[in-house]
Amino acid sequence: MKKLSLLMLFLVGPLAVNAQNVSTGVTFPKVDASPLDVIYYPLNVTKSKDLIAPVMRVLYSRPQKKGREIFGVLEQFDKVWRLGANENTEIQFFKAVTIAGKKIKAGRYSLFAIPSQDKWTIIINKQTDKWGAFSYNMEKDVLRTEVVTNKTEKTIEAFSITFIDAPEGANLVIAWDNTQVFLPIGFKK
Repeated sequence: MKKLSLLMLFLVGPLAVNAQNVSTGVTFPKVDASPLDVIYYPLNVTKSKDLIAPVMRVLYSRPQKKGREIFGVLEQFDKVWRLGANENTEIQFFKAVTIAGKKIKAGRYSLFAIPSQDKWTIIINKQTDKWGAFSYNMEKDVLRTEVVTNKTEKTIEAFSITFIDAPEGANLVIAWDNTQVFLPIGFKK
């Protein structure tokens, strides 16, 4: 019986290996020049061994500076911008938060900005799963708030978003080129 089982293994084994090497005919898209990234608050919550639930996360694409002048040229002042590249940036709150004194329910939202030289208008909008800001609909805004711009010490090559702790919650930090903004987000810790 052992010899028969061994013989079957030698006969069927190569067929299983060949089945894995068969071309599927699927054409996969090229790697995006502005890759999709995700940032959670608390940072690295998904990698933690502790049973901590995330408060929020941001999904966004990360364009590169590549020697270009960014604000006022590539991203024009006083026009709605998707905060990144490709699909509009998405923020998800896993519990209710407060921004600029307004309570925002848990849920998925898009995140836009209107950059100006000294300030940005940050927009949280109900419309999700859209490409760029081409179909942006102001009527679906949940919140608009202004934040001041800050100059960075070093140039930020790749558009970047992160969270930093704050006494009443966390600040969403958005930076690219030599500009960054902070959006305070309040929640019960």
